[in-house]
Amino acid sequence: MTEEAQNLDNPNIPHIFHIIPSFAHGGVPIRISYLMNHFGEAARHTLFSTNHVYTCESRLNDDVYYRVPDIENVDQGNILSRIFGYRRILKKYNPDLLLTYHWGSIEWATANSFTPLCRHYHLESGFGPEEASGTLPRRNLFRKFALRNIDGIIVPSQTLVNICKSDWNIADEKILYIPNGVDCDQYAAPPKEGIIPGFIKRNDEVVIGTMTPLRGEKNLGRLITSFRDLVSSRPDQNFRLIIMGEGNERPALEKLIDGFGLNDEIFLPGHIDDPASALGWLDIYAISSDTEQMPNSLNQAMAAHLPIVGLDVGDIKFMMHEKNKAYIVEAGNDEAFTNALIELSTNEKLRNDLGQTNQHHVRETFDQSRMFKGYADVWRVGHTS
Repeated sequence: MTEEAQNLDNPNIPHIFHIIPSFAHGGVPIRISYLMNHFGEAARHTLFSTNHVYTCESRLNDDVYYRVPDIENVDQGNILSRIFGYRRILKKYNPDLLLTYHWGSIEWATANSFTPLCRHYHLESGFGPEEASGTLPRRNLFRKFALRNIDGIIVPSQTLVNICKSDWNIADEKILYIPNGVDCDQYAAPPKEGIIPGFIKRNDEVVIGTMTPLRGEKNLGRLITSFRDLVSSRPDQNFRLIIMGEGNERPALEKLIDGFGLNDEIFLPGHIDDPASALGWLDIYAISSDTEQMPNSLNQAMAAHLPIVGLDVGDIKFMMHEKNKAYIVEAGNDEAFTNALIELSTNEKLRNDLGQTNQHHVRETFDQSRMFKGYADVWRVGHTS
């Protein structure tokens, strides 16, 4: 048996079983990677992605003990056979802690709810487009049943704290509010040349950017349309827009960009594996989502000395310093979003002042050390600073 295999089966190291709808590059998988890397050899992990995508593995350090389980074909058949199949897999791997993430893992949560086999925490960080305007009653009923015997639920936003209480009837003492954290020093570092393929910043331009999966609920069409209006309103200035990320909305976004004749001004470079080295090329960070909770990309952008333009969904406005809240506009108000973008794009002093304020604010409020402490308590691993 190899040393790694021995460590994976070492009963003296806490064994954590993660069930996540996808381990593709995105906010939650990246946060899981940060945590796994931070605690390193202090924990061992079984990691299962229900859509069998594991591209975020590239972010895991060599000293992380993890495996992808063989679940045979238990995800086939009707819902009852799936649930009892998942329960059989949990018995086989015998974890100390089960972590289920989002709606896409709710059947696994149900499997552990019948005389729980191990400690179980559920994690919610946001919703898909089908629940952008509010949680669905039929899903809420299922959640209440599946989560009835959990040890706790972890949420990164006050909006989700309220949803846990009102929609899912989770007891107050089982709700853990652990805000997302960021490595402030890493994101404050200067950007690297060539990190964004095909992009070289010019001295006379203002660069707007965002970093997000290309999915419908992110409403990147709103951002592209607002950018078009910005360019049209200030023909004497140079602007560019960079949308970092990958996803199934790419063809529709490319079509929209082409229709606006903005192929030279808008970059879709795909996934950037080292965002800390890329955000510094931006002058403004824009988030156009219809639904969010506590997007960690905003913490990263603030740590990178950027002002933020966005819409008041989830905890976005709550996250902001008072001075930046004026640029977090009413949800769904595309005109106000565009106007906020125009105001910041045309006022360099305002951008610099807000960037400095945000950088100080995120260090004081959302430094990653607070997040690590919260998860150390749940994972029952030694906390390191």
